[in-house]
Amino acid sequence: MIESISLLPLLTVNFIGTLGFSIVLPFLVFLVNRLGGNAFIYGLASSMYPAFQLIGAPILGRWSDIYGRKRVLLLSQVGTLISWIIFLGALFLPVSTLFEVDSEVLGAFAFTLPLAVLFFARAFDGLTGGNVSVANAYLADITEEKDRNQNFGKMSISSNFGFIVGPALAGILSVTEYGEAAPVLGAVVISLIGTAIIVFYIPESKECSLEGPASAEGMRKVFGYELNECRTIKEKTDKPSFRDVLKFPHIPYMLGLYFLIFLGFNIFYTSFPLHAIAALDWSIVEMGVYFTVLSGLLIVVQGSILPRLSRRYSDASLIMFGSLMLGTNFLLLIPGDLFLTYLATGFFALGDGLMWPSFLSLLSKVAGKNYQGTVQGFASSFGGLASITGLILGGLLYEILAGRAFLLAGMVIYTVFLLNFRLRRFEEELKY
Repeated sequence: MIESISLLPLLTVNFIGTLGFSIVLPFLVFLVNRLGGNAFIYGLASSMYPAFQLIGAPILGRWSDIYGRKRVLLLSQVGTLISWIIFLGALFLPVSTLFEVDSEVLGAFAFTLPLAVLFFARAFDGLTGGNVSVANAYLADITEEKDRNQNFGKMSISSNFGFIVGPALAGILSVTEYGEAAPVLGAVVISLIGTAIIVFYIPESKECSLEGPASAEGMRKVFGYELNECRTIKEKTDKPSFRDVLKFPHIPYMLGLYFLIFLGFNIFYTSFPLHAIAALDWSIVEMGVYFTVLSGLLIVVQGSILPRLSRRYSDASLIMFGSLMLGTNFLLLIPGDLFLTYLATGFFALGDGLMWPSFLSLLSKVAGKNYQGTVQGFASSFGGLASITGLILGGLLYEILAGRAFLLAGMVIYTVFLLNFRLRRFEEELKY
C-alpha cells in the first residue's frame, strides 16, 4: 500500500502525458488531410516527434542521471505544454499553400502553412520529449528488482488509462461546434495539470541521497520509499557516451530488440487510421471507440493477468509469449473485417500487456544501478529511430499495399519473438 501511494504522483504524470498524446490519435489523420496532406504527409507529421526525440532523449536521460529526475521531467513537460499551444495556434492559420507535389510514389499533396507549424510543434515536443525514459529511470530508482515487472506494469496501466480517456474525450469534443480545436485545447489543459503535479508532488531524486543530510531521510519517509541508488558528487561527473553504453553487457542486443519492437508498433500506428478510413469507413468517433476498447483490454491484462503470471514466469518467458500474440494481432487486421479487427484487440492487449512491461523490467536490470537514465535515454533514441522509420514507412506502405502493410508489422514482431530466446541466458547471468 505504501509503495502504491509513493508511485501515485509518477503514475499520474505518466497518465497525463499519455492522455495528452492520445487525445489527437482519432482525428490527426483527418486534420492532415483537411490541411492538404495525404498518407505520406500523415506519416511524416507523426514521425516529427520521434525524429527530434532521437536528439533530445539521450541528452535528457544523461542530465537526469546527473542533475536528478524531477528537473528533467519538468523541462520535458513544459516543452510538451508549449508544443500543444503551438499546435493549437496552427489550427487558426489560413490554409495557404507553400508548395505542391504530385508523385507516383508519394502521391499528390499540398504542403500548407498550418501543416508547417504543426510539423514544428511536433518537432519541439520531441526535442524535449524525454519524459518517458526519465520516468522509467525514476521508477527503476525507487523499485526493488523483484518488483520491477509489476511496477512497470503499473506504469503501462497508467499509460493505457490515458489511451482510454484520450480517444474517448477526442471523440466527444470533436463533434462540438469547436471541432478539432476542442481536443487540442484539452491537451493544453492536460499538459498544464501535468506540469503542476511535477512541481508540487514529484520529489527531487537528489534530495534522497543516502549520504545526504538528515532532512533527506524525512523526505523518503514522507513519500513512502527510498531510492535504491542516488546521485553522488562523484557520479555527477561520470557521463558515459553512447560508445560506453554499447560496451555494457547485453545492452546492444536489448537496444536492437527495442528498435524492432518500436518499428512494428509504428508501422501499425500509421497504417491503422488510414486502414480504418479506407477499409472500414470509420469516423473520428468510431476511431476513438476502437482505441478506447483496445486500451481497456490492455488494462485488464496488465492489472490482473500480468501480476499473476509475473510471479510464476520470468521476464524473458513473458516477453516471448507476448511477442507471439502481438504478431498474430497484426495478421488479423489484414482482411479489413470488422469482427477480425476487434478480435485483434484481444491479441494486441495480451501481447503488448505481457511483453512491454516485462521488456522494460529486464532492460532496467541489465542497465545496472548507476546509469538508468542514460541507458533509458539511449533506448528511447533507438525507439525514436524505429518510430521515424515505421511511421514514414507505414504511410508509404499503406499507400502501395493497403491492408497488406500489416503483414510487414507482423513479420517484424515475429522476428522479435525468435530473437527473444536469447534473453533467457541474460536472466541467468544476472542471477550471479
